[in-house]
Amino acid sequence: MKTSAPPSSQVLGEGRYLRLLDDGGWEYCTRHSVSGVVVLVALTPARELVLVEQYRPAVRRRCVELPAGLVGDVAGRESESLAAAAHRELAEETGFEAREMVELGAGPIAVGVTDEIVTFFEARGLARVGTGGGDDSEDITVHVVPVATVRGFLAEKLASGLHVDPKIYAGLYLVGGT
Repeated sequence: MKTSAPPSSQVLGEGRYLRLLDDGGWEYCTRHSVSGVVVLVALTPARELVLVEQYRPAVRRRCVELPAGLVGDVAGRESESLAAAAHRELAEETGFEAREMVELGAGPIAVGVTDEIVTFFEARGLARVGTGGGDDSEDITVHVVPVATVRGFLAEKLASGLHVDPKIYAGLYLVGGT
């Protein structure tokens, strides 16, 4: 879970979603309207990994990633649990529902830049219930890739100019994949 900014920190700027802080000379960003971030390792019964692809303005490129999302960012659901957010994000982004979410671990994602802590979940017992694609603000392409061919698939995406989020490799490691 997210920790609060120390009282000694100074707010340098604030937008709709991010706050830039200075804590004793160290500048970093924090999200002021969420309580966490979930990352989902979703494997189908046929041992296929569910991935998403979307444009990311910060890197000006489409990226291939594990499904993921913010916790507590939906009006009326500010106090949702990590697992509830994981279920919601999986269905929204990919069109899959999971029978259960098993927490795999948590940790900081970019320790020099942000205070964000991501929590990895394994989505078990997947069933396709829709097409996915995200909410109205997202344009997500869903990829379902056999685990045995994930490295080749990702190499092709890199070669075509996309970025590949390294959390994919961490997620596979956490579930005992390749």
